[in-house]
Amino acid sequence: MSEPAGLSLTKFESWLRQERPDLVGSEPVAAELLHGGLSNLTYRVDAGVTPFVLRRPPLGHVLTTAHDMAREFRVITALAGSPVPVPASILYRDDSDGDAGVGTPFYLMDFVDGRVLSSPSANEGFTADRLRRLSLDLVGTLAELHQIDPSTVALADFGRPDGFIERQLHRWGIQYEKSKSRELPELDLLEGALRGGVPQTTYSSLIHGDFRLDNAIVRVDESGTPKIAAILDWEMATIGDSFTDLGLLGLYWDIRRVADGAAAVAGSSVDPSAGYPSFPELVDEYAAVRGIKVPDLSWYIAFAAYKLAIILEGIHYRYQEGKTVGEGFGGIGALVSPLARAGLHSLGAATGAEATSSATGSAVGDSAVAGSAVADSAVAGSAVADSTKE
Repeated sequence: MSEPAGLSLTKFESWLRQERPDLVGSEPVAAELLHGGLSNLTYRVDAGVTPFVLRRPPLGHVLTTAHDMAREFRVITALAGSPVPVPASILYRDDSDGDAGVGTPFYLMDFVDGRVLSSPSANEGFTADRLRRLSLDLVGTLAELHQIDPSTVALADFGRPDGFIERQLHRWGIQYEKSKSRELPELDLLEGALRGGVPQTTYSSLIHGDFRLDNAIVRVDESGTPKIAAILDWEMATIGDSFTDLGLLGLYWDIRRVADGAAAVAGSSVDPSAGYPSFPELVDEYAAVRGIKVPDLSWYIAFAAYKLAIILEGIHYRYQEGKTVGEGFGGIGALVSPLARAGLHSLGAATGAEATSSATGSAVGDSAVAGSAVADSAVAGSAVADSTKE
């Protein structure tokens, strides 16, 4: 078997046999680069005992503080045994010296068997009622995460909730400038509009930072009922405004309406005709689990569009440099402006781009809010820059 990009399998096996012989059997170690991520690289490793997963940062252009493996390892370790299902952590190593064959910080975690629902074809075999229940299970898991007291899971110092939104805008602006390779007037306009209408934070909590259905492993029980078995991709986790997670989920939920090809980035299986509930129904379930009233989410959804646009611009930058791994990157750059228009539409910004967004289907929020105290407004393989942690 040829070595996957980003991993020297020979060196890794030698290191693993020396450091963790309990993980290795008599057969040669094999590794496969799993598909579905556009940032951190994820490998399934078969070492003769039980399969496990290796996570490392992407190749090429990596922004400062992005792809923090130690941070992701810490949070899944802390959440073990909580109401939020996560893979069991195994070990973390800073392999900057390359002795383990990775050459960057990485960590190992258990392989969770199940399915990732990342396209409409994945819905085959599920009834409409089961997909609806799965969706409510997903948003209920998010509500459970937001109810965990960080101090009870040794994460009290995991973030700074005071001034979180303002720091977010500042830091994502820096990420934008570092990844920018062309003029993007609509994204510039969205940035200004967001800065002009920052909401007051009412609930702070642990947040995932990239919460969506295709960042979950779904396991089907003996009755055929799908359940959330594990939440993945915690690289952007921190303590901050709870509704940034909910707004991001809202954008993902209707991502197919942003532009042709957007679903390929987000890996969405959400299809109302298959039985998935509307986003307002998810918000109602979230509010019921937490016992709170959810405010107008239009700003949060626009902010989600802004962040995803910047993430995709960073991927576009790496693609132009020839430093992406796998296929499907050629059209990433074309999605940045439609996302900016979707954000402007969510905010109701009075720009000429708003009419264009309607024509291209980027009126994400048109389906997003009715009875959930959320205004009429409603994002991608693993998020690239975890600027959320400040």
